[in-house]
Amino acid sequence: VNSVAFSPDGRTLASATEDSTVILWDVARRERRGAPLRGHTEVVASVAFSPDGETIASASWDGTVVLWDIARGQPHGAPLRGHTATVLQVAFSPDGRTLASASEDGTVMLWDVAGGLLFGAALRGHTGAVWSVAFSPDGRTLASASGDSTVILWDVARRQPRDTLRGHTGAVWSVAFSPDGQTLASASDDGTVILW
Repeated sequence: VNSVAFSPDGRTLASATEDSTVILWDVARRERRGAPLRGHTEVVASVAFSPDGETIASASWDGTVVLWDIARGQPHGAPLRGHTATVLQVAFSPDGRTLASASEDGTVMLWDVAGGLLFGAALRGHTGAVWSVAFSPDGRTLASASGDSTVILWDVARRQPRDTLRGHTGAVWSVAFSPDGQTLASASDDGTVILW
């Protein structure tokens, strides 16, 4: 199991598995809800719930992202294709309209959730795999963490980098914003956490 995510109401847990499926769990009963969600052809690396709890996004080694209709247990249309390598993580914007995907190909992509379409070109700025992405609470900034030891802060509306944060000496595996959006935490292979 590579990744887990709680639904906004806390009643459902989604897990991303090595057997190419996403499994939904009833938290109170501690048992699986329905059949596994099948739509990927390789390992599922990451899962995320939309803010309204009606959609799950899954990222896979097969280079795709799938948006799942939870009520129906089926994909919302075809898989989202654009990355040229493993998709490592997905994250919804606070309003649920945009999905960010991070890939081993060194890019970040922003997707229109309703239409399943890519918003413009891929965001390029890293020289290594992008391991993690996180939206600020107001949705205006996206942070991306990379194997190139940097974190890039992106202006979501303009689709351009605002700043590159340098301080780690190893790959940056994860980033997370504080609830007020004033602080960003980054976790690295160098054994440190930096608060920005």
